[in-house]
Amino acid sequence: MAVRSARGDGPTSGRWDGGAEKADFNAKRKRKVAEIYQALNSEPTDVAALRRMAISEGGLLTDEIRRKVWPKLLNVNTNDPPPISGKNLRQMSKDYQQVLLDVRRSLRRFPPGMPEEQREGLQEELIDIILLILERNPQLHYYQGYHDIVVTFLLVLGERLATSLVEKLSTHHLRDFMDPTMDNTKHILNYLMPIIDQVNPELHDFMQSAEVGTIFALSWLITWFGHVLSDFRHVVRLYDFFLACHPLMPIYFAAVIVLYREQEVLDCDCDMASVHHLLSQIPQDLPYETLISRAGDLFVQFPPSELAREAAAQPQAEKTAASTFKDFELASAQQRPDMVLRQRFRGLLRPDERTKDVLTKPRTNRFVKLAVMGLTVALGAAALAVVKSALEWAPKFQLQLFP
Repeated sequence: MAVRSARGDGPTSGRWDGGAEKADFNAKRKRKVAEIYQALNSEPTDVAALRRMAISEGGLLTDEIRRKVWPKLLNVNTNDPPPISGKNLRQMSKDYQQVLLDVRRSLRRFPPGMPEEQREGLQEELIDIILLILERNPQLHYYQGYHDIVVTFLLVLGERLATSLVEKLSTHHLRDFMDPTMDNTKHILNYLMPIIDQVNPELHDFMQSAEVGTIFALSWLITWFGHVLSDFRHVVRLYDFFLACHPLMPIYFAAVIVLYREQEVLDCDCDMASVHHLLSQIPQDLPYETLISRAGDLFVQFPPSELAREAAAQPQAEKTAASTFKDFELASAQQRPDMVLRQRFRGLLRPDERTKDVLTKPRTNRFVKLAVMGLTVALGAAALAVVKSALEWAPKFQLQLFP
């Protein structure tokens, strides 16, 4: 049974709270809840619509909904019995001592005010989930930070569901992080600077001159930001987004955080220590919905396939989660998301515009804006078919198709 009541189970975006527009937001929220349940109750389940809902403003809204939708996004049958093991994994696992240390240090990941006995019980469940998944999948290797992802699923879903979903996630989205070496993780981090370069060459060049590298974003990436964000509402909002998207979406989100902090970075001394210190301290008051929208935009503008050369792809990169995502999508009866979106986006353009380059490398230090909001980057078959209603949820940007 999920246990996040101490944190509340309400909306994950501050835009739903109070103010003169509260009634309007409540009406939109009610309408979105109805649309989510309509997709859930469709036969078969409309997974593409659920992806769109998970990405659009506010995400999946409540943990009750997440318990129903997250399994659908990962193609997990909730009627299947949970994985079990008859072995004493705590005695047999080579990872037990490290897992135990990490879990003991995870106190801040639990709801404030939770009774100590309840928290300790959850920590025991957290250890059991991790050891069981590792025992069932010997090709996976534990890494510090993995527990930050698992605890998020545990708090939202409870032990039974969390075990099934995290196992699927570990063999797909998180697969690269669980190799015996960090080669594939480094490869994913290598996408960060090319994304920044495409949007803001000045910022990119400054960071290169400072020789800051990308290690500041490592904990963001391998914990899906769970380790660095203090508000659990923001964590689960990002998980809604990432679960509905391509496995490389977290690195795009990391890029938009850096781009959002452009002026702070440029105001730094141009040296590694100063820039690394700034970027490693992630702000807690980020405009999450805006950044989610922009990350979606950038994924469409500069997909991984176009950045691979700049990311210096290595032979082993062919085994990364990004390359196996197509198989995962097919298993989920979904079309390849980036191709669907591109085809539908081109369909919205006038014939004379289709021959133009929609986006060119910016010559300014501002974000390039698309005519389609990032929330419509549903990475599923129905994304742009519902663009009109989806735009009602979008952050209000000034849109322009060409610079």
